[in-house]
Amino acid sequence: MDKNTFTGLFLIMIIMGVSIYFMKPSDADLKKERLKAHADSVKRGQLPKSTAATVKFTDSTKATATKQVDSAVLKTPFGAATVGTNQLVTLENKDIIVKLTTHGGRVYSVELKDYKTFDKKPLVLFDGDKNQFGLNFTAGNNSINTNKLYFTPSATSLTVTGADSSTITMRLSYSATQYIDYIYSLKGTGYKLGLTIKPTGLDQVIANTSSININWAASVRKQEKDMEQERRYSYVSYNNTDGENDYLSQSKDDQKEITDKKLQWISFKAHFFSSVIIADKGFDKSSLAESMDVTDTTDSKQMSANLVLSRSTAGTFPLLFYFGPNRYSTLKDQGYALEKQVDLGWGPLKYINRFAVLPVFNILKKFNWNYGLIILALTIILKLVLSPLTYKSYLSMAKMRVLKPEMDEIKTKVGEDNPTLLQQEYLKLYKKAGVNPLGGCLPLLIQMPIVIAFFRFFPSLFELRGQSFLWMHDLSTYDAIITFPSIPFIGNHLSLMCVLMTISTLIYTYFNNQISGATGQMKYIGYITPIIFLGALNGYPAGLNYYYFLANMMTFLQQYIIRLMVDDKKIHAQIQENKKKPDEKKKTGGFQARMEEMMRQKQQLPAAPNTPKKK
Repeated sequence: MDKNTFTGLFLIMIIMGVSIYFMKPSDADLKKERLKAHADSVKRGQLPKSTAATVKFTDSTKATATKQVDSAVLKTPFGAATVGTNQLVTLENKDIIVKLTTHGGRVYSVELKDYKTFDKKPLVLFDGDKNQFGLNFTAGNNSINTNKLYFTPSATSLTVTGADSSTITMRLSYSATQYIDYIYSLKGTGYKLGLTIKPTGLDQVIANTSSININWAASVRKQEKDMEQERRYSYVSYNNTDGENDYLSQSKDDQKEITDKKLQWISFKAHFFSSVIIADKGFDKSSLAESMDVTDTTDSKQMSANLVLSRSTAGTFPLLFYFGPNRYSTLKDQGYALEKQVDLGWGPLKYINRFAVLPVFNILKKFNWNYGLIILALTIILKLVLSPLTYKSYLSMAKMRVLKPEMDEIKTKVGEDNPTLLQQEYLKLYKKAGVNPLGGCLPLLIQMPIVIAFFRFFPSLFELRGQSFLWMHDLSTYDAIITFPSIPFIGNHLSLMCVLMTISTLIYTYFNNQISGATGQMKYIGYITPIIFLGALNGYPAGLNYYYFLANMMTFLQQYIIRLMVDDKKIHAQIQENKKKPDEKKKTGGFQARMEEMMRQKQQLPAAPNTPKKK
């Protein structure tokens, strides 16, 4: 590999490393950006009061005594429902425990029975008034928010077994014959909770009964070890009825109003779990927001959605909730394309992960191996598939190494003060020898999308959560061997697998220099990249660094085997044979031909006035 080729590849790696690290905003930047966005939105009048970027919650669930309400309030529509006592109603099946509260008739908390938090506590997605769900409408010139009113339950608990669905009704009464029912339905297994909103006899009471305004908000609780990583993958995701998926910002406060298309579902997505609201026919209008308090150590983000839903032909408003894990296969089984909220990368990376990496990974899972062994098998398979490119890259570098003495002679003859002429002479040599100067670089560039695809695949892989291997207690987060006060570039810990990955990359660089014949500055410049990746990947999952470490080890083995197969003397003899062939019989690649033409044109340009001509 010559100087220009090596420099190009090195710059690509530098850009990747720098982008990974420096595109990650600091806590101060996040706070500053959040305050600026909020202030700008208020100034422009684009921030409705009901969708403020900073979602605030108040907790009143501890108050169980009956409230004292002014008699004038009791005379207003639904005024009697302002008085009541908080009561929790439990719905349970094999997989989840859902608690409803009579205050608002809403879901009070959701616990996933088969999962724990990183510190082995029950995994509760949300609880208390940090989760809100209410209808907003006008009745008798009064603004009504059902989230503040008291409902009457049809039962105090419900345990569901089997395939059939069972229901509990929460009723908000206006009179004995006029009311709003929240009909919750749950099957014996699964993560879906049905909700049918059924108004009865209220056409003359509520101003508009053809649609309802729903206000849904939740504060996403911290579930994982690394809050920074959890926030990075927590955001509001949504899918419209045309199958198009999008999401709000992953790194700063954000909000968006969508009126041109119907949204079929909105997800309050945490790193590995999500709460999703689904409307089969879609929400007519949606206003979404998310905010983050970097000083909060309990909740990762606050999310809200204001939605408009039209009445069905049956006179009801059917909804569906999904409260469960972000496992790709589980989400796919739910229907509605819920799996789209799993971040598999952008552009071609998404398709590499979805149609190549994920199917192979699922096949390997069937062997019931430890996930560390599955990653090892996945790495071996990938390296075998890419071995022709690796061989071609090594062979090209070997040819460049054999040509290096002749290139040094050209440099001595031409000198370094005329780089255009020097490159032109190099191209002539490449053409005579039948060598492509980019032959060693292009195979590596072709492999680069796969390397980046894994960078998005492993952090989003639910299966790694809580899985241990060797000293790594959880492959979905970093494996700290030492912690310390936070320092720039590194953070507050040092990941052992990341250190091993860095050491293996440094060793790989050393052997690669031997293969390519790099000398001088080029011999040492490649050692900077692994140091950059040490800082960039130190906070990423141990499973990702473990894969990169294995990939380096496999590359060592491949190069050792290839080196036994490649004879420099035979390569030199072949190059000499190529140089004897007539020029018209030699094939010149399109890129190389364009380079030669560009060099010729540049050489023909007149020299600058102050530039002495070469004698």
